[in-house]
Amino acid sequence: MPPLSPTDRSSRAPESVTELEEVLSTPTAPLVAMMSRLEGDLVLLGVGGKMGPTMARMARRAVDEAGSEVRVIGVSRFSDESVREQLESWGVETVACDLLDPDAVNQLPLAENVVYLAGFKFGAGRDPGRLWAMNCLAPAWVSRHYEGSRIVALSTGNVYRPVSADSGGSREFDALDPQGEYAMAALGRERTFQFFSETNGSPMALLRLNYAHDLRYGVFVDVAQQLLAGEPVDISTGHVNIIWLADANAMTLRALEHCRAPAQIINVTGAETVNVRTAAEQLAVALGLTAEFAGEEEATALLSNATVGQELLGEPEVPAEQVIRWTADWVGNNRPLLNKPTKFQVRDGKY
Repeated sequence: MPPLSPTDRSSRAPESVTELEEVLSTPTAPLVAMMSRLEGDLVLLGVGGKMGPTMARMARRAVDEAGSEVRVIGVSRFSDESVREQLESWGVETVACDLLDPDAVNQLPLAENVVYLAGFKFGAGRDPGRLWAMNCLAPAWVSRHYEGSRIVALSTGNVYRPVSADSGGSREFDALDPQGEYAMAALGRERTFQFFSETNGSPMALLRLNYAHDLRYGVFVDVAQQLLAGEPVDISTGHVNIIWLADANAMTLRALEHCRAPAQIINVTGAETVNVRTAAEQLAVALGLTAEFAGEEEATALLSNATVGQELLGEPEVPAEQVIRWTADWVGNNRPLLNKPTKFQVRDGKY
């Protein structure tokens, strides 16, 4: 079967990891155009995580299509050597580095463009020291080393307070109210980057991301697994935002053209507010199951307004309904999963 092309995205689901990664790394036309204008090399820090490999490959493909000579360099500890080998097979240069080692950070190749993907969330309750070091110390060392570079850094919608589903979601200028130590450390990461942006004049963009969705992980993957296990779906968190990973990848890279000092803050998520009960029912029908539910839907949830992000970075190409269909096909056919639950149903901020 030939690889999926952009025009195939609404017609059939990826049927293998190879096809999936092809789709997740296909650059959009606006991204290719941006790469033709971009000056200087690109470094992606924390490239070994869930988003990094396909984002780095997308950047490499966009550079190639633009006919640019920009180097794309991926940095990670690479505890899984196969990830490094895969990136290099895609034409991405790699450098092994622990971002918690300031001496190692100071040896990283300099670049005019930096995407910061590193962070620590799950397991934070068991290792709070690492939580704060990874989310606050590492950004400080990176900001010093890449002083003057454009830096796009991922943050999270967890820094907002819960809002009602009919509110349209929190906007970039709304009051912050991080719940739990992870959300507080994520805000600390933002404040660290903001400090260096203001004191050094480094242009930055801080992206508050809500639930990027691959077919190997994501909110709908979590719900589909519960359904297949015969477990009731907890709907106390009754609404969520999700964004297809390819769209999140493209928007993150395009944010390089929207860095400024002091740092620009942009919500990155899908346009829709997804009702968890409805999504579970749609997944159940596609899987040939009957959905059962637990809990009572709370009046509020962590939701973000995506208006500014879409105005600056483009609208997502893949709607939530399509992600639901593709997820049911992927999980229902026992295709590979990363076994990294989102824990979107957690309401006390403890991960």
